[in-house]
Amino acid sequence: MIGIIDCNSFYCSCERLFLPALHNAPVVVLSNNDGCIVSRSDEAKQAGIAMGIPYFQAKELIQQKGVHTFSSNYNLYGDLSWRVMETLRLCLPAGAVEVYSVDECFVTLDHIEPSRLEAFSLHLKNTVEQWTGIKVSIGVAATKVLSKVANRLAKKNKQATNCIMVLNTPEKVATALQQTAVEDIWGVGRQYAEKLRKYNINTAFDLRGMPEAWVQKNLGGVVGQRLLRELNGVKSIEMKDPLLNKKMIATTRMFGKNVTSKDQIKEAVATYITRATEKLRRQQSAASVIYVFVIPKQERTEGRFRHGNSVGTYVHLPYATSATHLLIKPAVAAVDQLFEEGAVYKKAGVILSGLVPDESVQGNLFTDAVPQQNRKLMSAIDNINFAMRNDIVQFAAAGTTRNWKMRQELRSPRYTSRWNELREVI
Repeated sequence: MIGIIDCNSFYCSCERLFLPALHNAPVVVLSNNDGCIVSRSDEAKQAGIAMGIPYFQAKELIQQKGVHTFSSNYNLYGDLSWRVMETLRLCLPAGAVEVYSVDECFVTLDHIEPSRLEAFSLHLKNTVEQWTGIKVSIGVAATKVLSKVANRLAKKNKQATNCIMVLNTPEKVATALQQTAVEDIWGVGRQYAEKLRKYNINTAFDLRGMPEAWVQKNLGGVVGQRLLRELNGVKSIEMKDPLLNKKMIATTRMFGKNVTSKDQIKEAVATYITRATEKLRRQQSAASVIYVFVIPKQERTEGRFRHGNSVGTYVHLPYATSATHLLIKPAVAAVDQLFEEGAVYKKAGVILSGLVPDESVQGNLFTDAVPQQNRKLMSAIDNINFAMRNDIVQFAAAGTTRNWKMRQELRSPRYTSRWNELREVI
């Protein structure tokens, strides 16, 4: 059997954890630059706050209903997500946890007897909530798709299910599928849902009874075939091993305000390179290719490489490296090629690729050898910044004022990762 553990209104739950007075109050969390609503508590949903709408459109209703509003606090969410996943790893055999997103993970429960699945799920739920303070819902079934169905129904009626649903009999599976609309099936998007309804396929139960050849033809080929098998209780989407080393590392952010200055864009790119190389060194890799891009508010002139509505360029290094300063210099120089005087920019970013193990960097006959002291220097900077936080040691190219930074006017303190922002108990 496979289970999925899903944190309830995760961002809102993180905000409530250190503010107990908000436990039964309506709460919403905003996206980057305080743009849209990306997380809502049950009370906020009942107040009529819609998901994904711009903050300025909902602001009047938020004030009327007394909804507590927060900017995204990714340091806090990332740390609490790690605590939830580590708790589950301690409760389950090695390799039984597959992290799916910041607030979800699949778990293998084959070691649990069928008669004990519900009791064990309750044990997992209580342990996570006691150790981390984050409320979770658990769905258990024979396949990943069916476990997602179970989890959705468990969350839909929290009081009746206690946020746990185990589909361990054919009757329970059939009832759950009848209660699940096609657009609520994991992997079925809006366009496919509209197409299915034209064929009078309105629920997951209806879809499960369709011939495999028909589904393969009308629902994405092999992907649709796997979905059908999963709905019929046949495992077709396997558990995945954790991805320890990424093949590409990206850092990109929206600016807090429109940017027209080349120097500010260079500061942003240097800052993003700094973040990306920290991730690079954590997985003990080195990069040989940098992709630098900017996104203007309007379409740009022809003649430059485009990625969506962005304008970017590749920089190929003579040898792979993980040293921040050796990557900042060519990345910042690339901004000179991309910047247009008079243009207004809303976003920039960097992507590191051509990754190789840091211990096996291939040399270049036409350049000097990689200086060995770079590793010691980077290690010292990383250790200082990890211990002291807030970029105590940084490169001058990243600037000091950074008035282009993402807007987070309603951000809560980073309670678990900054000494000076620890929660005070009086």
